[in-house]
Amino acid sequence: MTTTGKIRWGILGPGTIAKDFFAGAAQSDNGPIEAIGTRNPGKPGLAESFPGTRIIDGYDALLADPEIDAVYIAIPHPGHAEWAIKAAEAGKHVLCEKPMGLSAAEAEAMQEAARKAGTFLGEAYMYRLHPLTAKLIELLKAKTIGDVRMIKSSFGFAKLPFEPEHRLFSNALAGGGILDVGGYPVSMARLIAGVDETSGVLNPDKVTAVGHLGETGVDEWTSALLQFPNGIIAEVSCSVSLAQDNVLRIIGTKGRIELDQFWFAGGKQGGESTIRIIGADGSRSEVVVDEPRHLYSFEVDAASDAIRADRIEFTYPGMSRADTLGNLRVMDKWRAAIGLEYESEKHTARTRTLKGETLARKTNKVARGRIPGLPKEVSLAALGLMEFSTFSGAAIVLDAFFEAGGNLVDTAFGYGNGLQDRLVGEWVRSRGVREETVVIGKGVHTPLCYPDVIAKQLTVSLDRMKADYVDIYFMHRDNPDIPVGEFVDAMDAEVKAGRIRGPFGGSNWTRERFDEAIAYAERTGKTRPSVLSNNFSLADMVDPVWAGCIASTGKEWMDWLAEKAVTNFAWSSQARGFFTERAGRGKMDDVELARSWYSEANFARRDRAIELGKRIGKDPIQVALAYVLAQQGRVVPLIGPGSLAELNHSMEAFDIKLSQDDARWLERGDK
Repeated sequence: MTTTGKIRWGILGPGTIAKDFFAGAAQSDNGPIEAIGTRNPGKPGLAESFPGTRIIDGYDALLADPEIDAVYIAIPHPGHAEWAIKAAEAGKHVLCEKPMGLSAAEAEAMQEAARKAGTFLGEAYMYRLHPLTAKLIELLKAKTIGDVRMIKSSFGFAKLPFEPEHRLFSNALAGGGILDVGGYPVSMARLIAGVDETSGVLNPDKVTAVGHLGETGVDEWTSALLQFPNGIIAEVSCSVSLAQDNVLRIIGTKGRIELDQFWFAGGKQGGESTIRIIGADGSRSEVVVDEPRHLYSFEVDAASDAIRADRIEFTYPGMSRADTLGNLRVMDKWRAAIGLEYESEKHTARTRTLKGETLARKTNKVARGRIPGLPKEVSLAALGLMEFSTFSGAAIVLDAFFEAGGNLVDTAFGYGNGLQDRLVGEWVRSRGVREETVVIGKGVHTPLCYPDVIAKQLTVSLDRMKADYVDIYFMHRDNPDIPVGEFVDAMDAEVKAGRIRGPFGGSNWTRERFDEAIAYAERTGKTRPSVLSNNFSLADMVDPVWAGCIASTGKEWMDWLAEKAVTNFAWSSQARGFFTERAGRGKMDDVELARSWYSEANFARRDRAIELGKRIGKDPIQVALAYVLAQQGRVVPLIGPGSLAELNHSMEAFDIKLSQDDARWLERGDK
């Protein structure tokens, strides 16, 4: 890594914002720009717009250039994630024009790529690094207007005349106000609200919004209300077809602060900025910040300084990685509140991975095997999607799981009112991997746990998925008041109809009830149930997570699984966070975690997982998952990561090869 001298910058995409960055770099301590990557190197005016730079044909060629250390990504929003990931994999540091990605999920995937590569990744909110922002923070910390109570901020302009194909109005290019300029007032509100926080920023705990979607399907004007945990309320607005005053107003207990056109400080080329302070008694004063340097020069220097110091992100008040994710999560909620979805995020358009590749298995990270009754090879871990509400977010994790060898996906009639069924169906269709994927379906949860409901709910689930069959089917609960044979008959009928093309069984069933089902099937010549979905983890479930839950832990259960040739697809296989720092002796903030998992026996197992993890360089939750994987094929864990980072962290458990002695020691403390 370059630790002395200037960072050699290249720009990916020669648009308007690239020209601003180029001008800023010329006045920075790290300019000028070395090269411009463009898909149209013969475009008239390039040499004049970027004098003294090399014009490189294509983005890939820029990333392959050994004379470039870092790239500034200046292409339209939908391309940010793809090219930031490719840049990290090419060993290049990245400063990405805002927004980092279309969503927090995209930004998190970009951060994962940079984390793996050990490269810098920063989001270019240029105002955050200008001296004016530092002065504002100083005044707020000094309680110049007392304690902040309200923030009013906007960034709105009128792009005239209206041009449907212009990027600002194009849904395909993720146009509209929120992504283009809405992130500015959101990021400022979070900065102001968090002035007294250790991190320097604070995320709102409530986001409400209204907006107008124009004829091209983008937000032409919209407003959001942010409510923060410390009581601060922020009103933020943005627009691309309405000119707004763009005055930042911060209202405190002793007065207010006002700044005109804050986002541009004294102007792109430099100049004076005036902070107006109006006291509660009507008194007025001004603080002038005079900065002659170009607005964009400060982010060039800040990114270059971080790269030279081997830092992977901006320091405060620049946008750290956590800050970027917090900002985009607010923008995700803002978009959801007004019903804004971009074409490029839909399954009909996003048929490739975030890197723009055709989905294919790349590694054998997630081991595969065979289970009785299933004709396909299956991964020895299943992926659930309960944490996802959009196709674009779910697809990132599903793609990564598949690329690592995972092909087992879990859904159910009752999950998310059908959302998970739909997401699974959209993913397998958009990727063309239905025959390579093993889909778990579930139905008939209490109180609708009756034989005749199985076919009805399976019909609905298949319709949501736009599929003909599931590979594995579970009854989500048992109903002991119904003769078990009626349930076996109903599921066997679906096997014969081809709508269940692999094994079936029950979730949260007792051994006795399952034995009855097996005996009935064998006696009547029906398909034998051979899969179970009960809880199993290194930590024993002390109190059921939900009513009717059953755990299948201990030697009797394991012996029974082996004897009956039944595979248990274990939910809560990582004990719902018990092996993370959220849990611990005396930690009672998470009441449900404490209720279901706290016992001295479990804490002893947790202690041993921590001890083993330290020896092998893994986290205890990874050790806990490795314990489940070590159950000689009798248990397949269901995991439900909320992000790509969580998935990647869980998949590290496949690198841990526990012996049976290791597993016994983790469980009982002896070998």
